[in-house]
Amino acid sequence: MLGDLLANLTDETTALEAILGAGDLNLLTAVRERAAAEGVDLGAYVAETVQRYAAEASDEEWITLMGALNRSQDPGATCLKRAFDHSLRAQ
Repeated sequence: MLGDLLANLTDETTALEAILGAGDLNLLTAVRERAAAEGVDLGAYVAETVQRYAAEASDEEWITLMGALNRSQDPGATCLKRAFDHSLRAQ
């Protein structure tokens, strides 16, 4: 299911639902602001952020993510939160 979510993140509705599902309104606000600043829609920004996270995350980050996913009841939201946290820290 996580793979399906990540594959569909380019869709605006799916991206918004995934972020809302994370239950973090501050995250939603930050993501919308970044998407607007980059001049792209929310779905495109979410997909790009997750792809960048997958490409740039260190081995340590992947181990941390795997542990978090193992404990999570919502792996998609957990992955998104970590990807956006990583992205926001890098900027």
